[in-house]
Amino acid sequence: PDLDGPPITIAVYGFTDKTGQKKPSTNLALFSSAVTQGAEVFLIKALQDAGDSKWFRVVERVGLDNLLKERQLIRSAREEAKDPAGLRPILYAGMIVEGGIISYDTNQRTGGFAWRYLGIGPSTQYQEDIVTVSLRVVSTQTGEVLMTINTQKTLLSVNTSMATFKYFDKGTKNFENEIGSTTTEPTIFAVKAAIDLAVEEMVYEGQKKGLWKFKQTKKEE
Repeated sequence: PDLDGPPITIAVYGFTDKTGQKKPSTNLALFSSAVTQGAEVFLIKALQDAGDSKWFRVVERVGLDNLLKERQLIRSAREEAKDPAGLRPILYAGMIVEGGIISYDTNQRTGGFAWRYLGIGPSTQYQEDIVTVSLRVVSTQTGEVLMTINTQKTLLSVNTSMATFKYFDKGTKNFENEIGSTTTEPTIFAVKAAIDLAVEEMVYEGQKKGLWKFKQTKKEE
């Protein structure tokens, strides 16, 4: 469905990592964060892509300081050149969309399968992590939180290997070999998918609350 009326102006000030978690490691002390610190780019993109850029108009707020500095430079340059042309006013938003990544839970579910015959056989292990994001819509007129959306996305890691274990010379010697590979879903894609889902739910929840409405299509006779 399409939204009825002109695009809704929305401001995004940020979408931060609220987990504070670092990348897990069994050997080294890592200082890199477990999730991205710039998730607002995904939120802005999801809002722009909603309805083929016809539903929401996103105004710049993350880099607002840079924007204001550039506008001041333009004014100064025009004053020196005695150019009477003025700058158009900055758009204001009727709603603020904000939130963040509130949880990154590892090893929520683990398991595997393996078998061997005469010391030779395959092995498969998996691990499931969960990323949770929270998005809220705030009215700039009253400061009221109009809605809050929480969504989750799972990350799956799979390890597949083939092992060989043999004894020789009446059990006095042994031979062991293992080869395998591990596939892990990138955390960044999970965060993006969770934000996209949150924006989708926001559209339908806003329609239920009367913040906007869908266009009524004529039924074919």
